[in-house]
Amino acid sequence: MPSSSPLPGQQPSGTPRPAGLSRRGFAALAGTAAASAALAVPTATATATAAPVREEAPARVPRPPADRPNILWLVAEDHYPFLGSYGDRTARTPTLDRLAREGIRYEHSYSSAPVCAPSRFALLSGVHPQSAGPAEHMRALGRVPDFLRGFPEYLRRAGYHCTNNSKTDYNTVVDMGATWDESSATAHWRDRPAGAPFFAVINDMTTHESSLFTARDGRTRPSEVRLPAYLPDTPEIRADLAHYYDAMEALDGRIAARLAELETAGLAEDTVVFFYSDNGGVLPRSKRHCYDEGMRTALIVRIPEKWAHLAPRPAGSVEEGAVTSVDYGPTVLALAGVEIPDHVQGRPFLGVRRPRPAPYAFGGRDRMDERYDMVRTARDTRYRYLRNYAPHRPWGQHQAFAWLAKGYQSWEREHLAGRLDTTRERFWRPKPHEELYDLRADPDQVRNLAGDPRHAGTLRRLSRALDEHILRVNDNGFIPEGSPLEGWEASRKPGAYPLRRVLDLAGRAIERDPRHLPALVRALDDRNEVVRHWGAQGLLILDRRAAPAAGRLARTLRHDPSPQVRIGAAESLAHLGHRTDEAVAFLARTLDEHADPFVRLQAINALTFIDTETARPARAAVEAAALSTNEYLRNAGRYLKFVLDGTYTPSSRVFDPVA
Repeated sequence: MPSSSPLPGQQPSGTPRPAGLSRRGFAALAGTAAASAALAVPTATATATAAPVREEAPARVPRPPADRPNILWLVAEDHYPFLGSYGDRTARTPTLDRLAREGIRYEHSYSSAPVCAPSRFALLSGVHPQSAGPAEHMRALGRVPDFLRGFPEYLRRAGYHCTNNSKTDYNTVVDMGATWDESSATAHWRDRPAGAPFFAVINDMTTHESSLFTARDGRTRPSEVRLPAYLPDTPEIRADLAHYYDAMEALDGRIAARLAELETAGLAEDTVVFFYSDNGGVLPRSKRHCYDEGMRTALIVRIPEKWAHLAPRPAGSVEEGAVTSVDYGPTVLALAGVEIPDHVQGRPFLGVRRPRPAPYAFGGRDRMDERYDMVRTARDTRYRYLRNYAPHRPWGQHQAFAWLAKGYQSWEREHLAGRLDTTRERFWRPKPHEELYDLRADPDQVRNLAGDPRHAGTLRRLSRALDEHILRVNDNGFIPEGSPLEGWEASRKPGAYPLRRVLDLAGRAIERDPRHLPALVRALDDRNEVVRHWGAQGLLILDRRAAPAAGRLARTLRHDPSPQVRIGAAESLAHLGHRTDEAVAFLARTLDEHADPFVRLQAINALTFIDTETARPARAAVEAAALSTNEYLRNAGRYLKFVLDGTYTPSSRVFDPVA
């Protein structure tokens, strides 16, 4: 995966946890958000880069190993449950199917985001990434409080030997020396001190989306795979899916080897084994998108008989309660008998004392690589509800890394050639502000029920649950990236981030209702940057129906102290054809000169979505961005340069791995 440059001024949290900060045990875990400790990894494969290490390792409290299990995480990459045990008849996964028969299979397991870095923030911290902006974005540095630690640090204090092999990608700066005894490509539970219980993570890249980019013909025939209803039937998409089944078979063999290591060492009966994925994927409209294909993951947990009292169900059972990425860390602490800190938002789903399964799984999408979007979603056991906070943007925004897959290229070619039916063409169009899908009747999520009166009650229920979740975790996603208001502490200062008011304004903005025009214009005069930002975004979403506000938008463009608010005003003016020279000149200047690469990225995104002829005067700034050392600016610049030149095709090489 590609990476982004670190945000300036971010430092690792090295201060000890305040002595007066209370903790609570297993029973009360519905607390408000806590920021997470993690690390942003600037490499194509997102393997670990060591953050600064504390001089002293955390204090240990030795306990007899016999009273606590070993815990092993076997983590796959980028896959929706393409497994026989989940009912997939094409899958060849005998090892994982056997693991499900010997353990508990979780029917409703979901990632916190449909991409790795924000979800790994949640995995390490037990906190939703939206609670500590900009951790909700792909490859960012979430601003976290000093008291937040990665959960393995608490295990180490309790005598566990903790190893990670080897992906980190935690979306914030983490004190790696305090978190892991070892984090490397060779880290293994075998290297623990004699008698010490272990917690070990082993990541496997076999099924990562990058495997599609060099796929060869394999055992699975493209003709035998089932394509979801939202994808066109092209040879490239069939070949990608067939390859993915082959990759899953290869992964199954690698999991077998890992389980054999436990058996050979005589530790299988002493070790709780988790198998899961960091997010869904990996076909078009799966990874990076908030449908089930991007959010749902396999989760299988095998608990040895001697630890059966820690399980909610007997071996071979299926658990229907919702589990998300934030729940994994507190679950491991519960299994180890370690108290769960107060700030943790996740709920343990194993252990002696555990709350009832959660009725909903929440998640979201924000900036994905170089493209901005914002989606929030709630899922119960039957329905998925999505709220699109950027309905003016299509689902199918070009992303350089994703477009290395031949499937995305072929889908866009069909779109440009006009060969798609309504269902498959929808991906390339602006979004509705709400979506609701019945997964029992419509597993591919192509029939939006949000406007169906028969489902109005379900829509209200899930919408209300999502609002409550957004407020509970203090969702930072409404704050424009690069604002000083982002972060756990900054966003919680009294009066700094009036989220309830912002949530109401953003809800009006996305409805595209001209009756909200006066409220959106008034918002431009607010003292709070986030309120002004959503006033400008609402006028942008209204498009030409915002014409009566053109004069007020022009004043915002000239005088607002926030560059992010001015970017929204500039794009809106360009769509209205009002003061376009001034608007484009501001966007070009911001792209060229602003110190924050993510503010510059917002400017080039605005230029990308205005009329090509209108954007042409910014060509010099776009060409400079195409040569940037910042990967996301470079990708956005290369794409827009192709468009301005009139030479873009879906197979244009926008992502440059050498650069």
